Amino acid sequence: MVIYKRTSIEDELLQILELQKRNLSESLSRQEKYTEGFVTVSHSLDQLRKMHQVCPHIIAKDKDKDKVIGYALCMHPRFAEIIAVLRPMFQEIKTVLSEGEKYMVMGQICIDKAYRKKGVFRKLYQTMKSTLFPDYPTIITEVDTENQRSLEAHYAVGFKDLKKYRSVDQEWQLILLK
Repeated sequence: MVIYKRTSIEDELLQILELQKRNLSESLSRQEKYTEGFVTVSHSLDQLRKMHQVCPHIIAKDKDKDKVIGYALCMHPRFAEIIAVLRPMFQEIKTVLSEGEKYMVMGQICIDKAYRKKGVFRKLYQTMKSTLFPDYPTIITEVDTENQRSLEAHYAVGFKDLKKYRSVDQEWQLILLK
């Protein structure tokens, strides 16, 4: 049975890092990236801890195995400077949102390969929306435009395009969910 909740113990953060490592772009073949999608950012345990302290992350756990099988990282805008590859995203957000508009960045989402196509992605976002609303009425993220599987999955749960931009030889699609 899969349960959806916020991170509450350090072991869950460590399991997030393990799942992330297996799905980083550089860990996958070109074919796997195309068919399965990939994650771009490699977080440190310290970064996940700090982000968790402000807004615990959303996770899916296989309750029978006590195993994190999916996650959606909550990244408050105050962390705009901690990950270099994400700094441009926060600058782009400033150009499209009204000053003072409250939002949360979904810093990365990933589902264990064995649990894909079972509704985990959709349920992670449903949990994130219901947990963060009304304090954060908008969720924003960006997807590498080469990651078509991820873009299609985000559009399927209701994300809308904000803008496309280039940064460090990558094209990014900035998207939001109200």
